[in-house]
Amino acid sequence: MSAPILRPDLALIAAQVPTGARVLDVGCGDGTLMAALRDTKATDVRGLEIDPANVAAAMELGLAVVQGDADRDLADYPDDSFDIAILSQTLQTSHRPDRIIDQLLRIAPRAFVSFPNFAHWRVRLDLLWGGRMPVTRLLPVAWYETPNIHHVTVADFRDLLRSKGIGVDAAWYLSGDKPTSAAAATWRAEHAIFLISR
Repeated sequence: MSAPILRPDLALIAAQVPTGARVLDVGCGDGTLMAALRDTKATDVRGLEIDPANVAAAMELGLAVVQGDADRDLADYPDDSFDIAILSQTLQTSHRPDRIIDQLLRIAPRAFVSFPNFAHWRVRLDLLWGGRMPVTRLLPVAWYETPNIHHVTVADFRDLLRSKGIGVDAAWYLSGDKPTSAAAATWRAEHAIFLISR
């Protein structure tokens, strides 16, 4: 069986996860990243996913996934039960992102968090010139049907981490699936990935 093709942010995260790590993928979707970690890194990977169809798809891949809501159910996991927690494209859909960050770093000493940057220049231009919420490749649905309830930016996320005294071990910024510099991330990054730690 060939390895699944990962989104650029997931490929970047997968490359950083150590072989054999205990991993919790929060908002794991259909389990694509979990399967890649299991098959290429021999990780003990578990998933938490709110959508029943995605849970079923992940289970068909033989993955250990439970249906649940990250806003509510992360509290059920014991302290330090994983080496790494992953929250990819889920932060902006949660009701209390600040509390979810606390839970991630209670469950694991390090966590990957990725999200779309709502301060990207294309988003700003759509609002400035069109007066409308943007529909882009990474934000593909209209405002009335999007699951995104928090429009977080790179600067917002950095501020949140600073206010909580959370360390940033590494950060990556993607524009058009290609890396862009940290200096220009607020304007140019469509997507941000942070590795944070206690």
